[in-house]
This record gives sequence, C-alpha cells and structure tokens, in this order.
Amino acid sequence: MRVRAIYREKILKPKKKLAPTEGEEVIIEIRKSKVDTLAGLLGDIDIDSVELQHRLKEVWSKKSLSY
Repeated sequence: MRVRAIYREKILKPKKKLAPTEGEEVIIEIRKSKVDTLAGLLGDIDIDSVELQHRLKEVWSKKSLSY
C-alpha cells in the first residue's frame, strides 16, 4: 500500500485512512514529492511564486496519473 501524507507541526498525517491491525509492524519510507525535488533542481528560479507552484503540481499530477 502506498499512501501520501502531510507533515505539519512535527506530526506525519496520512491523507487517507489507514487500517492496520493492532500490533502490526509496518515500514515507512519517507521521500520528498516530485514537486519538491523539481523545486530543488530549479533553485535559480523564484519558486516562491504561487502560480509556478500550482503549475508544477499540475504537471506532476498529470504525470503521476499516467503511471
């Protein structure tokens, strides 16, 4: 199972409900989103632009859906 999560105020919160059984061991792998990775590669560009951030998310969302 692959689940996206948001990290806020030192808490990692899944974007959808999980249903592990009591005592079940799970493995958590933390990776930055593709948008964050791309933003790091484009360090010279003013990535603080809200419009640019939305466009990057749209591009990566469409790419993710094609997998």
